[in-house]
Amino acid sequence: MNMSYDEIVEKVATTLVTAGSTFTEDKKEAYRKAIAEETNPRAKWVMETILQNADAAERQKSPLCDDTGIPHLVLDAGRNAVLTSDLLDAIHQGVADGLRRLPGRPMGIMGDDEQRIDQSGGLDQDSAGVLPAPFLLRRTDGDGLKLHILMFGGGPAIRAKTLRIFHKHDAKVVLDEIVSWAKESVAQLGCTPCTLGVGIGRSHFEASSLMLGALVDGNYARQSDMERRITAQVNEADIGPLGLHGNHSVLATFLKVGPQRASGVRIVCLRPCCCFEPRIASLVFGKENRPFPFPKTSETQAGRFSP
Repeated sequence: MNMSYDEIVEKVATTLVTAGSTFTEDKKEAYRKAIAEETNPRAKWVMETILQNADAAERQKSPLCDDTGIPHLVLDAGRNAVLTSDLLDAIHQGVADGLRRLPGRPMGIMGDDEQRIDQSGGLDQDSAGVLPAPFLLRRTDGDGLKLHILMFGGGPAIRAKTLRIFHKHDAKVVLDEIVSWAKESVAQLGCTPCTLGVGIGRSHFEASSLMLGALVDGNYARQSDMERRITAQVNEADIGPLGLHGNHSVLATFLKVGPQRASGVRIVCLRPCCCFEPRIASLVFGKENRPFPFPKTSETQAGRFSP
């Protein structure tokens, strides 16, 4: 059964609200485990409070944080998936509706290029004025389509880093540099414990895309050896929740390594996600309910977004 334009808009809006207001189950369990293991009473209290805040936000469908975030969209396309401009329009309209419903913080900057850079164009008071980042499209082995919505806050973006590392034919050199970056950025972040998103690729674009994919695919209950090593070494810095010291500066590391080229450098993107991130929810379009083709309605044709 095909889904209508309005049905897609509603499902996307609901998914965005879920992303902005809800911890995933594996993240809740990671917090419970960290609380049980933490020996610093102040650090334990901070994590208990964060988890209580998350429970309240989920019940009320309210934002996890005052910085409600910038929508980042990852679209997984399986075999025989069909993408149309109408589908992309519906997704963007759903994002706009979700931002108004959450509600998102009205922090979109208006004006021309120069005015948006220097913030002289003023704030758009509409929550939907916070335009989403460009789509990341990934090819998958499954069927149909799956949309992931992540809400990215400003603090982690300020502390993130994308730069080359001279690997010296030793993976440990790259991992040690990542740990060094992470210790510095996590100490400056403030909103900890955090989750580290890391992508290693051939270009800055590819490394950033891999970092985003790592946050989408990561699971707190399943960590690779490299991910565990990074987490453990950063936790040795004794930064702790909200910088109050303790054993849990980082809850987990999500790392994705892409294709590499024969050169002396690896391009690495590191995002130290705050205690509420990654704020993520996903929407599956299976073979039985492909969202195409569908008719637009007069009410939703005049969306403010274009893909």
